[in-house]
Amino acid sequence: MENNFRIEPKQKANEARTPAPKGDGKSMFSGMEKKMKLESYFEEGFPVQYLPKILFVVLLGLIYISNTHYADKTTRAIDKAQSEVEDLRADFTTLKADVMFASKQSEVARRVKAMGLEESLKPPFKIVVNK
Repeated sequence: MENNFRIEPKQKANEARTPAPKGDGKSMFSGMEKKMKLESYFEEGFPVQYLPKILFVVLLGLIYISNTHYADKTTRAIDKAQSEVEDLRADFTTLKADVMFASKQSEVARRVKAMGLEESLKPPFKIVVNK
């Protein structure tokens, strides 16, 4: 079996390294970088004097994102509660109609007939007690 691993010889210090060829520079981000001239800001290092402003903008962005998520979550909860209220309202209407039907005089008479009770044909009268 032959060893195919090869170690490249080290370059001498006086030989100049050629930089790796970059793209043709026509991407969207390279165009933005050229127009904004960001390289001039970072020549002497990171500009610390802008750090509070950058952090403030980042904080505002995070607050905006969290507020949007909170609003979406609240909207979903409201929609869920509204559909639940509609279902409960429909159940209430159905139950109310059933109770109204079951409490009709004719329906009560029909149900108690199986127990041996009959509807009174005499009208009720008032009992007056003298003291």
